[in-house]
Amino acid sequence: MSVLAVIPARGGSKGVPGKNLRMVGGRSLVARAVGAARAAASVDRVAVSTDDPAIAREAEASGAVVVLRPAALATDESASEEALLHALAVVGDDVEVLVFLQATSPFIDPTDVDAAVARVRAGEADVVFAAIATPVFLWGPSAADGAGAAQGWAGVNHDASRRLRRQELPSQVAETGAFYVMDAQRFRAAGHRFFGRIEPAIVAERMALEIDTEEQLLLADAHAGFFEGGCS
Repeated sequence: MSVLAVIPARGGSKGVPGKNLRMVGGRSLVARAVGAARAAASVDRVAVSTDDPAIAREAEASGAVVVLRPAALATDESASEEALLHALAVVGDDVEVLVFLQATSPFIDPTDVDAAVARVRAGEADVVFAAIATPVFLWGPSAADGAGAAQGWAGVNHDASRRLRRQELPSQVAETGAFYVMDAQRFRAAGHRFFGRIEPAIVAERMALEIDTEEQLLLADAHAGFFEGGCS
């Protein structure tokens, strides 16, 4: 069974300019993602989908195959699924399990990826995604009254008039965005990352940081310095 890991990494980024080449713990985000994928024993091939020559060079230097992404698939509006489908078409038709990793999650544990691949291979799930348990009290805007007036905020996953203990809250998880492991054939047919039986892979909360801002980048670098001794 062929397992392909694809890391979409386009050149444009408005929130954090040049994000995919920014450094965390002495390595670029692209290099970290490629390293995590290559360290996963279940992954046969690693590809980086990009439209950026500098990212392509970094990906190749890190040991990945580069899939040059057309400009039409590398806009702000382009979905990750478009890059994944394009990569599958370029790399080959023999892929049975697709591992979608995001470079914006710099602390991916290869053993978590391997465990998720094993679940898809065993038929336990069509899709397994990285998540953290979130036993939190969620709040949202209340529905407007008959006159259209706002009614403040109300509990989403709890009755605010009855304070539950955390362990009594409904089971729920939050995506980390780090990885999604999918049955490749069914992904091709569905065209999106969530289809069939979907299951979470609970990962360590300290490994779940996702980078979308400069502040998160600084936090990730400090995190790497603490947990990885400054460089891994």
